Amino acid sequence: MTRSETKDPATTPRTRAKARHILDNYFIGPSRDDGVLEIWGYTDRMTYAPGDQVELRVSTTAESWNLEIGRDGLRYEPVLHEAGLEGMHQPTPEDCSVFGCGWDATYALTIPEDWQEGGYLVTLSAERGGDRVEEHHLFLLRRSADKPPAPYVLICATGTWLAYNCWGGSNHYEGITGPDRNAFSPVVSTQRPWTRGFCKLPEGAPRAVPEMPYVPGNMVRYPYMEWAYAYGYSKKYASSGWASYERHFARWAEAQGFEFDFATQHDLEADPDLLARYKCAVFVGHDEYWSANMRHAVDRYVTHGGRVARFGGNFLWQTRIEDEGRTQVCYKYAADADPLAGTDQQHLVTAAWEVAPVNWPGTATFGVNGLKGVYAGLGRCVGQGSGGFTVYRPNHWALEGTQLGYGDQLGAASRIFGYEVDGLDYRMEDGLPFPTGTDGADPTIQILAMGLATNAEPTHGVWGETAYIGDADAAFKAQSMFGEVTEETLDRSTRGNGAIVYWQRGQGEVFTAGTCEWVMGLTRSDPQVERITSNVLRRFGAVG
Repeated sequence: MTRSETKDPATTPRTRAKARHILDNYFIGPSRDDGVLEIWGYTDRMTYAPGDQVELRVSTTAESWNLEIGRDGLRYEPVLHEAGLEGMHQPTPEDCSVFGCGWDATYALTIPEDWQEGGYLVTLSAERGGDRVEEHHLFLLRRSADKPPAPYVLICATGTWLAYNCWGGSNHYEGITGPDRNAFSPVVSTQRPWTRGFCKLPEGAPRAVPEMPYVPGNMVRYPYMEWAYAYGYSKKYASSGWASYERHFARWAEAQGFEFDFATQHDLEADPDLLARYKCAVFVGHDEYWSANMRHAVDRYVTHGGRVARFGGNFLWQTRIEDEGRTQVCYKYAADADPLAGTDQQHLVTAAWEVAPVNWPGTATFGVNGLKGVYAGLGRCVGQGSGGFTVYRPNHWALEGTQLGYGDQLGAASRIFGYEVDGLDYRMEDGLPFPTGTDGADPTIQILAMGLATNAEPTHGVWGETAYIGDADAAFKAQSMFGEVTEETLDRSTRGNGAIVYWQRGQGEVFTAGTCEWVMGLTRSDPQVERITSNVLRRFGAVG
């Protein structure tokens, strides 16, 4: 979420050198300089099926380049290699992040029928004068339509991938748009490369939630951004992308023997009935951005008996998908500038779900809300928290076999609570939390576990530090929810929570663990997090 990035002049490019590219901590590529060795590429689509043709659009300053494509599953398995492909440096418009690069296709392949569904890593490399450069892209492969459907489908959070993709200059947070070329862009394109770190990361790249709580008296640190700056990765790598989120879940699920198909949120936009083929739809990681059509697809699916398992957090912004899926629109805090504002289509204004004119709380789909979060474990935002959820209903079927009791901490050792979480308004009765329903939550939702979150980062006068989050998000919430920013409304807007909930909705079921970092419990082999994940998947995948 991190609204402060759209306002803080220190993060805007107005004072920076014009010839930024590779090592800039704000955005990645392109150099637009034949003297700089580089290679970038993207595909015309995000998702394919066997038999489809993939068109790869590559620009490089080298005379030749090499290509490798491999399935990025439990083990990386190369499936194609090409060497000595002719290089071409393609012109890149200044507004490529908004309207696309417009590059010509330089390589095409027809996907063989025997390639297995999953995430496919595209490695582009080139050499010149003893130097070597390597960049990455990714596409998803769906199961062939002539095969029986898998029980599960993993829906990748491509709405959020696009929102955070800083390649070329602009995303939904910062940018080079506007009259002073220092504004975020409400419009972003799929027709450009993914920024460095979205598709592949080195082992040990820091997470947004550090492995140890903040130590009082020390200067607050953001290790993932420091690492990104040091190694030339996007500072958004820990916020979004295959490498930080979906990949971890996909590899764990494959190791456990769960049979998954793969799709994207954009596939839900294009095919509203896609989920009907599966017993269980799974969402993981950071799924902050959704279109109305994507939500409608999930709602219809659950109402008619589908099961949804969401191990993700920060359900916050409505988007619109335009130009046959090539463009995403989200005005966010500048929603008054949305062309649909004040029209009979204002319910589609790209603002936060819970506020006017949208007024469609996330609780209506997943049982939790984004603005009832948001931050935990990021900097000083609940920086000394346990890193886990407090358990309230240990006898629920989802917690069977975990040996968790009332008041125990779930996932604290693996730091699963953060960096952004989703919660709901609740009341305590005899030591148990219940939905109040004031935020649109169904009173029948069961709250299994909770943790505390905040919308403001406190400061304690430590010399030399700068608060990253500040109180801009709390001020936005105060204005949106209470109509004005006062000392009282600002205070009320600082408090939030993250929740694990279960909900029988219509003929279907919804399980939500409202945190971005749930996947860390899987990669760090936390037995209780793994057991809950397995409990949910086995129940939801076994339904007839």
